Amino acid sequence: MSRYFTKTLASLEPYTPGEQLKIADIVKLNANENPYPPAPGVAAAVAAAVPGLRLYSDLTNGDLNAAIARHWGVRPENILCGNGSDENLLLALRAFCDESTPLAFADVTYSFYTVLCDLLHIPQHIIPLEADLTIDPKKYCGLHETIVIANPNAPTSLLAPVDAIEEVLQTNPDNIVIVDETYVEFAPAGSSCLPLLEKYDNLVITHTFSKTHNLAGARLGFCIARPALIADMNRVKFSYSPYNVNAMTQAAGAAAISDEAYFADVTAKVIAERTHTTDELRRRGFTVFDSATNFLFATTDHMPCVEIFEKLRARGILIRHFNAPRISDYLRITIGTPEQMQRFFAALDEILGE
Repeated sequence: MSRYFTKTLASLEPYTPGEQLKIADIVKLNANENPYPPAPGVAAAVAAAVPGLRLYSDLTNGDLNAAIARHWGVRPENILCGNGSDENLLLALRAFCDESTPLAFADVTYSFYTVLCDLLHIPQHIIPLEADLTIDPKKYCGLHETIVIANPNAPTSLLAPVDAIEEVLQTNPDNIVIVDETYVEFAPAGSSCLPLLEKYDNLVITHTFSKTHNLAGARLGFCIARPALIADMNRVKFSYSPYNVNAMTQAAGAAAISDEAYFADVTAKVIAERTHTTDELRRRGFTVFDSATNFLFATTDHMPCVEIFEKLRARGILIRHFNAPRISDYLRITIGTPEQMQRFFAALDEILGE
């Protein structure tokens, strides 16, 4: 860092994303991206937005908010869009945390929570997962702190029941509970906390277009909450980045989420391949968590997981290994197309047979 970098951020450790190698014919299973292209109408919608790029984008995200609201069965005033779900998380933490209001979250979860807390100078209350890496929601009851729970959790892929999350909301009535539902559309029906929105005014649910709606490169996320909370986060947004979602991304998002048939088809394909991949890994002696996401969390005693990761990488197959406490013996494997998973298993079998 330069000598001009602020001393208050000198110890900041940025978020580490999945590796983005520019190699021909790579099998990329390390960033939980959707392996299928965007919905057929997205390209035309983006092209139609191009002539209007001389103007600023719609501050209200009106058409996009309306499309999201229709998909989820809420009102447009319940929606706030951001540049990826990460920006929605930033807006929520800036609005509902400060030096005297810590953020409580799990020790093994989405690592961006820690980065945001460090960036915004928010105290952190780290709550360890159980020995089996499940979350115990009772540990979050009555904390009187802002809380974020990734459900399903990443990188573990595990899901907590809605009634357990409801107890967290009930016992923290004066604090915001953020439920990060990035992967919930890959979970069984009834896994979302959205039905709780009518009962609790302290609930914020975050989502992304990167996974089920195939738009990771468009950078689009959103959150669902009561209008008063949306107004709070909008106040933060308008204080630093009013035009945070560009016109082409707004058009792409509205087209993508409006194509319900394509969404259902692609999501079903990923879930079917998740089941097949789980069975194949277990047949090879891997321990695989029961995933509610578009990725698997697995381990094996055949050889160190970091060695499998490195040998797959050398063969052009990217998965994720976290050199972190409690999970360094695990691998995170994004579900790709059947063809991609065949290549993954061909390389894996070669490695295990060495």
